[in-house]
Amino acid sequence: MYMNLIMNIPGLKEVVLTKVEQVGEVVQFHVEMERKMHRCPRCNRRTSRVHDYRIQKIQHLKWFERKTQIFYRRRRYVCSCGKRFSEKNSIVERYQRTSIEWNQAVSIRAIKGKTFKETAENYGTSASTVVRRFDRLASSEIRAVEELPKIIAIDEYKGDTKEGKYQLIIADGVTKKPLDILPNRYKKTIKQYLQKHGSQVQVVIMDMNQSFKAAVQAALGRPVIIADRFHFCRYIYWALDAVRRRVQQDFHDYDRKKCKRMKHVFHKASDRLTEEERWYLERYLDMSEELRKAYELKEAYREWFTRAKEIGRDQIAVVKEELKAFYRLVEASEIPEMEKAIKTFQNWQTEILNSFVYDCSNGFLEGINNLTKVLKRNAFGFRSFKRFRAKILLSHQYKGTGVHIG
Repeated sequence: MYMNLIMNIPGLKEVVLTKVEQVGEVVQFHVEMERKMHRCPRCNRRTSRVHDYRIQKIQHLKWFERKTQIFYRRRRYVCSCGKRFSEKNSIVERYQRTSIEWNQAVSIRAIKGKTFKETAENYGTSASTVVRRFDRLASSEIRAVEELPKIIAIDEYKGDTKEGKYQLIIADGVTKKPLDILPNRYKKTIKQYLQKHGSQVQVVIMDMNQSFKAAVQAALGRPVIIADRFHFCRYIYWALDAVRRRVQQDFHDYDRKKCKRMKHVFHKASDRLTEEERWYLERYLDMSEELRKAYELKEAYREWFTRAKEIGRDQIAVVKEELKAFYRLVEASEIPEMEKAIKTFQNWQTEILNSFVYDCSNGFLEGINNLTKVLKRNAFGFRSFKRFRAKILLSHQYKGTGVHIG
């Protein structure tokens, strides 16, 4: 095989390429470094005297989808003091059998790839080698949290690791980047972590989890707690669904099944319904006065929520009074499912109103959790919490980095 040996090949720009050949499915590069003066590591004298040469076989990145090997003719120098030492090179680190660029590429791919096994197959190595590269990168790149920012968001996700079924993720409420992951969601664990790292925290965004709320208040005193909008809105929609399920039991079989299939029209905003959806909605509301009342309460809530988003930052007192007016509508309706929903609202009223004053939500953290579920599903689960934590944090840290690194 012949080629122009003075061409610049990425990763081999500083070496002298003496021969390229293809042996089976493997491309072999025969290289050496330019001979030059080196300083002795023992006495610091300069020398260019060669002691001997040794051929080192190095695994390199694929070339045109073919496996690549570098046969490096390593030069060893000898100093007048008797010290023998290898020359400096840009190809491979000491005691390694893989090139520097191969290690860089595998490390990045271990983070961004679906699984360690898939990465190993792509780079012609074992899964354990990829895991070691990943662990080495994780130990150097992941920094322990010293101090949490002023605004944080917390949420749980199902990790199913040896540490427990659920883990807790903590993110920056401003930059929307994950900061740390706790091995479980226990009140004691959250409290101890916030006491240690949360002296600067002033605002906490969370779902409506009483355990989280108690832990935050115990650790931080009286921070501003913001209830995530999605989590408190769904209580009203859950109540409407519960009413629908209860009353449709008295419908004819056809209507009962059809009403179940058309349940989305009850959730949809009335001004966005199609003509067909509006016909079905009116049909089933006419069949139950209680269902009609529940739907009207849902629409009243939606109007309050829309208005609260518009004026909440400047007129929170008005928003609060209008919310209380909604409570009175629910109480007058005497629908048990709706009454149960507003009890939750009353228990979390301050945190709900805070969401309109500060205009913050946990939506971005739910997105992070969705990506976390994808990571877990692709890997068929992680038993090691430490490795799963590193995978999540590094995946977001290297989000903008390409996979073709070398």
